[in-house]
Amino acid sequence: MTDRRRRRTWFAVGLCGAALVAIVVLGLVLSENVVYFRTVSEAVQQRPSQGSDRFRLAGAVVAGSVRETGDGVRFKVTDGKATVAVAHRGDPPDLFKAGAPVVCEGKWGQGRAFDSDRIMIRHGSEYTPPKVNAKQAPDAT
Repeated sequence: MTDRRRRRTWFAVGLCGAALVAIVVLGLVLSENVVYFRTVSEAVQQRPSQGSDRFRLAGAVVAGSVRETGDGVRFKVTDGKATVAVAHRGDPPDLFKAGAPVVCEGKWGQGRAFDSDRIMIRHGSEYTPPKVNAKQAPDAT
């Protein structure tokens, strides 16, 4: 084998090795940042295999279940098939209310409740932002 051919072979092996390392690192980084989305009934069904992994729980806030706590709010969420108690740490969003469709991010707690640290309000495609009167709005400059 000539010297030139040997160098090309080592270069190709090096490139393949670098590509393999990049793929493994990228896969590990992305897998840690993936947060799965589940309905209430899916989350209840998959709870034994879920462990302490984070995921997003989607459902509607059950009327009459909202209770403020010292560090957040407790409430129940349902998808019509199953209901789960949620213990949220932090302030809920302004549009949070009974019957509101929500997505809570967190994980299963030690008890029967879902421990949430983020609540997002879902809205349909017909959502329009509130009208702002440009003459009354403060100057942002």
